[in-house]
Amino acid sequence: MKKFLIPILICFCVVKAFSQGGVDPTSGQRVITTAVPFLLIAGDARSAGMGDIGVTTSADAFSQQWNPAKYAFAISKQGVGVTYTPYLSNLVNDIFLGNLTYYNRISERSAVGASLRYFSTGDIELRETADQQPLVVKPNEMLFDLSYSLRLSDRIAMAVAGRYIRSDLKIQASNEDARAASTFAVDVAGYYQSEEIAYNDFDGRWRAGFNISNIGPKLKYDSGGQENNLPTNLALGGGFDFILDEYNKIGTSIEVNKLLVPTPQDFDGDGDIDALDDQEYESISFFSGMFKSFGDAPDGFSEELKEFTWAIGAEYWYQDVFAFRTGYFNESDDKGSRKFLSLGAGFKYTAINIDISYLFSTSKVRSPLEGTLRFGLTFNFGDEYDEY
Repeated sequence: MKKFLIPILICFCVVKAFSQGGVDPTSGQRVITTAVPFLLIAGDARSAGMGDIGVTTSADAFSQQWNPAKYAFAISKQGVGVTYTPYLSNLVNDIFLGNLTYYNRISERSAVGASLRYFSTGDIELRETADQQPLVVKPNEMLFDLSYSLRLSDRIAMAVAGRYIRSDLKIQASNEDARAASTFAVDVAGYYQSEEIAYNDFDGRWRAGFNISNIGPKLKYDSGGQENNLPTNLALGGGFDFILDEYNKIGTSIEVNKLLVPTPQDFDGDGDIDALDDQEYESISFFSGMFKSFGDAPDGFSEELKEFTWAIGAEYWYQDVFAFRTGYFNESDDKGSRKFLSLGAGFKYTAINIDISYLFSTSKVRSPLEGTLRFGLTFNFGDEYDEY
């Protein structure tokens, strides 16, 4: 069977690279690859406009992906968020990421959240000959998750989330043993938000958060295929809100991330990462791999540091009506080379928020999201809580 939709083939390669793909043991570019990399794509325009920062920003409807513990500090009792993100929009028009999120602050100290994320890789035409009627398949990936957050004190909240993941990328027409792969994962998150503090010329508020996401068993697409690690990720961040007056507020944030996935390496020392090395790599369980990931880089501590990404972002609000955002994301050239600057804006009218963002790649490796406008729509309703 031949796949005649070449851009789709490019898509799979780019998606792999975008979530950290490729191994070159001789050059030191040991890039970590994972299954379902769409889990790492910013699913909402607000975070995307601040350099993919979300673990420590203030609570919003899309906190489910970044840090569900923030829901315990949400201002509105309930919220629904919908986003649409075109993917590889410079090549095709039918690849996208869709996201639907809901949260409910069920009491002053607790909240629940749920989200559905769907990644479509578009239509692929399969045919034996050029004039044959094609068989059209639509590979896709999706997840559904639920979270519960609880305030342990007036300023600290913790949360857990459970997630079902399904990846239907194998094509049964070319492999009868192929099937949709599925697994479960959990998140553990925490969030801190200080009270408003009076300084000399302005008031301020500190924020901090963490999220260990996608902790779960590996994915396997067929009985003879390899097991693929989930993108288990550690996110840590801190931030500060400059409350200049009743009309103007600037929120600043910084965040670091590290995949808790083992580093590919030449286990047998023959100078190449081959099938035998892959077998030993696959034998590492997802749980032990999380701990090994902090000290298994062949070049030692210097290479471990390269496996951390960092991002900085800022958000300016005027009268809680209009927002302007910007951010920068950086990843080592040896570990994926994702580097981009992002811009975003938001508008709030009564209970409706509209957000957009745009990404500019600053790396030799172009981002699949370059030149793409991301849109988000949020509806907030119910009573409001006075958190400040």
